[in-house]
Formats: sequence, C-alpha cells, structure tokens
Amino acid sequence: MQSTANYLWLVSDLLGQGATANVFRGRHKKTGDLYAVKVFNSLSFLRPLDVQMREFEVLKKLNNKNIVKLFAVEEETSTRNKVLVMEYCPYGSLYTVLEESSNAYGLREEEFLIVLRDVVAGMNHLREYGIVHRDIKPGNIMRTIGDDGHSVYKLTDFGAARELEDDEQFVSLYGTEEYLHPDMYERAVLRKDHQKKYGATVDLWSIGVTFYHAATGSLPFRPYEGPRRNKEVMYKIITEKPPGTICGVQKSENGKIEWNSEMPVSCSLSKGLQILLTPILANILEADQEKCWRFDQFFAETNDILHRMVIHVFSLQQASLHLIYIHKHIKATVFQDMLFRRTNIAPQNQELIYDGRRLVLDPNRQAQSFPKTSEENPIFVVSHELVSIIGLPYEELPTPKLPPRYDLDLDCSCAKTTAGDVSYMCKISSSLLLHQELVRKGVRNLIEIMKEDYNEVVHKKSEIFQMCDFCSRILEKTEQLYEVLMQASLLSSEIKEIPEMKKTIMCLSTSLTSLDSTLQDLKKQLLPGGLLSDNWIQQEGTHYEDRNPERMKVILDSITAIYQQFKKDKAERRLPYNEEQIHKFDKQKLLLHSTKARTLFNDECIQKYQVFLSKADDWMRKAHHIRKHFLSLTNQFINVEQQVSELLERVCELQDMLPQKILPVPSNERKPQIYLSQNTLVEMTLGMRKLKEEMEGVEKELAENNRFLERFGTLTIDGGRI
Repeated sequence: MQSTANYLWLVSDLLGQGATANVFRGRHKKTGDLYAVKVFNSLSFLRPLDVQMREFEVLKKLNNKNIVKLFAVEEETSTRNKVLVMEYCPYGSLYTVLEESSNAYGLREEEFLIVLRDVVAGMNHLREYGIVHRDIKPGNIMRTIGDDGHSVYKLTDFGAARELEDDEQFVSLYGTEEYLHPDMYERAVLRKDHQKKYGATVDLWSIGVTFYHAATGSLPFRPYEGPRRNKEVMYKIITEKPPGTICGVQKSENGKIEWNSEMPVSCSLSKGLQILLTPILANILEADQEKCWRFDQFFAETNDILHRMVIHVFSLQQASLHLIYIHKHIKATVFQDMLFRRTNIAPQNQELIYDGRRLVLDPNRQAQSFPKTSEENPIFVVSHELVSIIGLPYEELPTPKLPPRYDLDLDCSCAKTTAGDVSYMCKISSSLLLHQELVRKGVRNLIEIMKEDYNEVVHKKSEIFQMCDFCSRILEKTEQLYEVLMQASLLSSEIKEIPEMKKTIMCLSTSLTSLDSTLQDLKKQLLPGGLLSDNWIQQEGTHYEDRNPERMKVILDSITAIYQQFKKDKAERRLPYNEEQIHKFDKQKLLLHSTKARTLFNDECIQKYQVFLSKADDWMRKAHHIRKHFLSLTNQFINVEQQVSELLERVCELQDMLPQKILPVPSNERKPQIYLSQNTLVEMTLGMRKLKEEMEGVEKELAENNRFLERFGTLTIDGGRI
C-alpha cells in the first residue's frame, strides 16, 4: 500500500504503465471515492525541470468534459515523488474497446460518432489554450459512461503536451510510433538526423490514424508482418502515400503496397458517413505539413458531420439500405439529389413510400420535417425505371489456420482473430436478416399501393363510361331535335357531322370495353396466386424465428471464453502439464466452434440470402412489368377521356346553334307535314338544357378528380417522366 496525504493505493492495482510513470487505481482516504493516481518514477526526474512541470501546468489550465480532470498534485509519503490525482475512468480506453472481438472490424456507427464528437471537442479545447498533445492514440483516449448510458471519451496523458500556437514549431520527440507523423517517425524510430521542425498539425496525423483504427479495427498503414517488425517499409508507406488515399497495405514479403482511398468492405460505418469522413482522413493523413489541413478546417469539416441528421432510406429494387447525412434546413429537392448520388435513381424516377403510403415531398419542405426514420422503419424508394438488385455488401473472410504446434503466443493470436471473425459473421447475419425483412415489408407496401392504383383506374374507367353514355344520349337527343327542326323548316341546313360523332362514340365505347378486359387481367395478377403473389417472401430466405444471429452468438461466447483463457495462458509464459493439456483441448474446441460458425453462416445465412435476392429480383421485374402496363392503360384511358371531352364540347357548340326563339306559323301559309307545337319545342328545349346541365355536372366532377390525373397524367413508358 502506498499513499499521499489524502489518497492511497495498492501497487498491485495497476491501471497503466509508461516510461516515466505508472497509473494506479486509488481511493480518497475520507470518502473512499475512486481516482486514478499517476505516480512518477525515477526516470521521469532525469528530464529537465521545465519538462517535469509541463504536465502539471497543462492540466491545471484545462477544464472540459472530454479531457480527464486533474483533482490534485501531491507527494508520495515515503519517496516524496510527485503524484497526480485524476479522474478515474472505469471502462478502460478506446484501445480497450477496439480490442474487444465485437469491434475487430471497427466500431458501430453510433459509437464511432461518439468518439468523433468527443475527440474533436477535446482537441478543440486544447487548441483554445494553444496546447499540442503529441501522443494521441486509442490508449490515451479514456472511456466512461454518461448519465444517459452512452459512452463519453476523454483525452488523457499530457506528459508530452506543451503550449504551441498554430504557427509555432518544436523539435523534441514524443509519441507512439504507429501514430507518429512521418517527419517525427523518421527521426524518432529510424534515428535519422534532420533539421525539420514540427507544428501543431502533427496531432492531426495521429488523430487520422486513430479515427481510421476506430472505424475499421486496423491501422491504416501496415507493412508485411507489422510496423514494429518492418520499420523501413512503414516509413516508405507513410511518406509515399498518394494524395487522396487513406490506407496502404503490404500483403506479402517484399510485395507491392496496395493503396486505397476508401474504407474496406468490412467497415461497419455506412457509406453515407464514409463519404463525409474519408476526405477528412485523406487531408489530415498528409505527410507534407504544408499540404495538411489546419485545425480550423478540420474542426469545420468534422462539426459539419456532427451537425447533420440521418435519414434512413431503403432502395427496394436494389435491396440496399442507405443512411443519408443531411442538414436539417436542406430542402427536399437537395435530398432527392443526394439520394440519386447514392442509388443512381434520378429524382424524377423516385417514388417514396413511408408507413405503407406514398410520401409526396413538397420541393421546399425541409429535412427536419421529414418523417422520423430508423433502420427498421426507413423511407422506401422505388424506381419507375428497371434497376438491378445490389444487396448488402460484406467481406468474405478467409478460413483461419490454427498452428498445429503448441505455441501460447500464436494460439492466443489465432483465438483473437477467430473471435473477431465470428463476431463479424454474427453482425452480418443480423444485417442480412434486417435487409430481408425490409424487402418483405417493402413488397407488401408496394402491392397495397398497386391495389390502390388499380382501384383508382377502375374509378376513372367508370367515370369515362358514364361520360360516353351521357355523350351518346345527348347526341341522340340533339339529332332528334335537329330532324324535327329541319322538318318544321326552322333550320335551313343539315348537320352532317352528328352521325360521324355517333360512330366515334361507339368506337370509343368499344375501346373502353377492350381496356376494361385488360384491366381485369391485371387485377388477376394482384390476387393471391397471381403473378405478384407474395407467398415467396415467407418461403425463402431467413426469418427472425430461425434465430441465426442468436445461434451465432452462442458460438461466439464459447470462442470468446477460450480466447480469454488463452490470454491468461499467454501471460503465464509456461504452463504446467495439466494446464497445457487443457489448453490443447481448448484449441481443438476452438477449431470446432469456428467450423460450426462458418457452416451456419454460409449455409443458413449466405446461401438462403442469395436465393432470397434472386427471388426478389425476379419479383421486382414482374412488378415493374405490370406497373408499366398500368401506366400504359392509364394513358389510354386518359386519351379516351380527352376524345369524349372534345365530343361533348362539340355537342355544346351544336346546342348553341339552335334558334333562341321559335316563330309562330302564319295561318295563310301551308303547314309542314309534321306540325311542331309550341309545347313540344319548349319540352325539347328544356330537355336540351337539362342534358347540358348534366354535362356540366360531369365536367365539374372530372375537375374535382384532378388528383388522379396529376398522378397518372405525367406517367410515361420506357424512360419517360413519372
């Protein structure tokens, strides 16, 4: 037990160990509260006094929730060595988090955004005080849990920190080699003398490496066999990195370096976030300090990400989920353009569905008023053009090879890799299941919308039939009236176009009957057993009741337990005979568990998912074909309606040509063979007026149904607008 005036700790209760100090878990003597106690060793006192005092002075200035707080500076009772009493973070560091098998391929998106937010906030506080950290890495980013249950990350270990403005430089060397800026790496690791000075932006390089590590679970620059074993190649990678790239890997001995400007497929971050993040990484992972971004631009771009909202969109025909990061004030037209860049579905071909109904966005509507979305309840987008299915991208992991010989170090490393791979498969199996459920939901929604479209077409057909019937009746009345007026010599010329108009209306009625037959055929496709029957969505693929992710998790727990034991075995360095035999048995179990997990993943998850995608793609093509017929049918109905409307307008013109006053027949003149009484004329005139009123009523009803016309009136086939 060691102590200061107010704190005490056990030397066995070690939290961390460095070159100049050890950190212990201690308690306050009066309250019993936990603290992190940093005790400096004799090596630290070989440094110049100003360097020794620098960490104290830096910590006294800082006060931010994303920086580990300093509570006291005291002296150890027996040695009188300086002791820093700091905030205790019981959940380890970001490095501890990344070492968990569940994060072997990077953090979940929600957790990564928390890391991004907290590190940026902590660094912003440092820059406000003109402080450069010089040793940023996952091990120096501590984790606690906030009152809301979410992680909170805090910068710590300011032993290398010093005050430095943006335009100042320094020459001293600090840091951890995998995270060092290339100029510092050359001198500190390769021991090459040069006259280069370093600015505050060296922290940005370390942040870039840290963010890439957090996003992918791996370092961005990796020589064959690792950076610690191949330092010259490591230096070559970090200094020759082409502009725009964020990763360089050498996969074989003396092999070429493979560069990449994108995150690996295995990265858990959505493409929407990756698109915003990768340009930042490319510009802070820049060896030339003159070309590297400055902190003001880094803060501006990262805060731009953090101030965006997320809209979840599922492209039904492509069977792919997208997260659109957008500012709250952005309008719907910009959102549709962003969606086009993600899905390649042009805005005019985008049909949006939410909660089973069409979602029509006013062009000026702001994103903050869009419906609230989630992965389980996204906005569905359906293209009016045929698009190919894509599905969920995932990385095919190589089969691990356990070393046949007994080796505690290699066995532990293989167990760690196996646990990470099975954790990744567990995560992918859950995502595959979610994507299949979204396809099922989207198909049901689309079928219901197609039924609504059918009902509206039926309603439109009924309206046009009524128009045709009305037009036929009014033509018949008009023809009779003109015949009577001609015989009564009240009209001098014959209206020859009426028979032709009657013939036209008969042809239109025949066309309507034919269209009605086609409409009934389309109706059959929507009924159970029809071409668009959705029975397949229950028969194919995987379902929640299969519990594949849960089964995978049971296997993962067994593998993780073996890995934890192998870590303890590795720490022992040498095992007694019985423990050695148990270790070998566990190694065999590790292989069995790994094989079982891969079989479950490949046979029950991947293969069934591929069959499901094939069925989905076939169904989407059929649905597109039927919707195409619907659009064609709608256009034909609209064409017939237009022709009937033109006939009705002509009938109105014929009515206007009727004499407004019927003159009495003189007694001394010869009467026509057919005498037309005044009462008959009045009755016919009133009848015509009544028909005209009926026609106006029909026209008014048609005007009130413009919603349907607006929806279908802009539809085209084979590449036109919808």
